[in-house]
Amino acid sequence: MTATLSGARPPRSASVALPRASAQLPRWAPAAILGASVVAAALLLALTSFSIVGLVALSLLLFVVLTTVISGRVEGSRRAKDRLATTAVTSAFLLAMAPLASLLYTVVKQGATRFDTDFFSLTMRGVVGAGGGARHAILGTLIITGLAALISVPIGMMTSIYLVEYGRGRLARTVTFLVDVMTGIPSIVAGLFAYALFQLIVGPGVRFGIGGAVALSVLMIPVVVRSCEEMLKLVPAELREAAYALGVPKWRTILKVVLPSAAAGIATGITIAIARVIGETAPLLLIVGTTTNLNLNPFDERMATLPVYTYYQFTQPGARGFGIDRAWTAALVLMLIVILLNVVARLVAKVFAPKGTR
Repeated sequence: MTATLSGARPPRSASVALPRASAQLPRWAPAAILGASVVAAALLLALTSFSIVGLVALSLLLFVVLTTVISGRVEGSRRAKDRLATTAVTSAFLLAMAPLASLLYTVVKQGATRFDTDFFSLTMRGVVGAGGGARHAILGTLIITGLAALISVPIGMMTSIYLVEYGRGRLARTVTFLVDVMTGIPSIVAGLFAYALFQLIVGPGVRFGIGGAVALSVLMIPVVVRSCEEMLKLVPAELREAAYALGVPKWRTILKVVLPSAAAGIATGITIAIARVIGETAPLLLIVGTTTNLNLNPFDERMATLPVYTYYQFTQPGARGFGIDRAWTAALVLMLIVILLNVVARLVAKVFAPKGTR
């Protein structure tokens, strides 16, 4: 009665309309569209020339187009554009991974033929047809690559420390320019440089392992410099300033603060540099040569390495079936060494990674 006299109206019981949720594709829709794309691509290629590469490429193209069209019909243009970007990026990733997966599958399948104890315990001395192994080549690769790392890592790290911590002016710009030039030189040029250098020192016709290590270090140093330089630049300047404020000398700050903070990235960069040179063939052909005997002395006579071993096993006259089997197995061993190096780098990066504050 009071509310009526005061002119106020009683509240209405009308319900407020909520916005209707937009339609969405079910979760199984992308998988169904991908399956339909594969089937459609297989049918289309069956009429022309069928190939695995064509099937993968056409299936991904149909998947992107069908997903965008169906999403536009059901979910609207905005959601369709988002799905177009997502499917395009995912398809590009899968397309880029397809050659790598095919390479790994082929190397493992072909290399498993001779992946036995004889391959790791025997050499090629006196072997003409079947049998033999690559013990001399495996040990030669490890020795020469290890020497190259011993040469390259100290030089590369000290150069990167100079460029980041001390380098200013024309000299630093010149060193940076030379490092960039060395990054792009062909590997055969590094082999020619090492051959010419040791020919002046030792004499013509020189062939030994240390020459190969020097040739590989020419290729490895710029990679180490660039990777370590970028990692050192990522160390916060506040850490350096805090050490300077405590009266710590610059050299000690670099040794105790900067390098430990960047140790994870530096280890990864060094591993990438080693993986970059461990499969080089041209410089080792020039300066190291090859042999069928086991030679562990890098300062005397020729040495065998896995890349050169693979090359000669694939191109040697006669007994091509046995030689090709050994070549594939050598490629598999080389690939496993690179994978092992990457695993070690990840472990080192995890151990030396900066610990977060609790």
